[in-house]
Amino acid sequence: MTAITSRDATTAPARWQDRTGRILMALTAAVTLVPFVDGISRINAATGDQVLMEFWRTFAYIVFAGMWALLAVAPRQQRGMWELLLFHKIAVSIQAAFVIDVPNAGRTLIADGLVSLTTIVAYVLCRGWYTWRRGALGPHDNR
Repeated sequence: MTAITSRDATTAPARWQDRTGRILMALTAAVTLVPFVDGISRINAATGDQVLMEFWRTFAYIVFAGMWALLAVAPRQQRGMWELLLFHKIAVSIQAAFVIDVPNAGRTLIADGLVSLTTIVAYVLCRGWYTWRRGALGPHDNR
C-alpha cells in the first residue's frame, strides 16, 4: 500500500465517499446483468432478421456491466471510462425522451436515466476526474 501525501490526503475522497461510489458502481454492474439474462430469451424469440440485433444488444449489457465493475474496483485508474459511460447513457436517455411514444422508450428512459444518475453520483463521490491528473495512473491507487 502506498502512503498518501498531505496533498493527496486533502484532495482524495473521504473513505465513505469512495466506498459509497464503488458500491454504486458494483450495484449498477450487477443490475445490468438482469437485462442480459432477459436478452437471452429475446434472442431465442427473435425472427431471422432481428437475431443479430438482439444478440448484439444483449451482449452489450455484459460490456457495460464489465465497465461499471472495473470502475467499482479501480475508480481512479480507468482514464476515460467514466466519460464514455456517461456519454452513452445520457445520449440514450435523451433519445428515449425524444421518441417517448416508441414502444419501450419509457422503460429505456427510466433505466438509462437511473444508471446515468448512479454513475454521475459515483463519479463525484469517487472523484473520477482524477484519472486525468498527471501521474494519476501511477504505481497504484489502493483505496
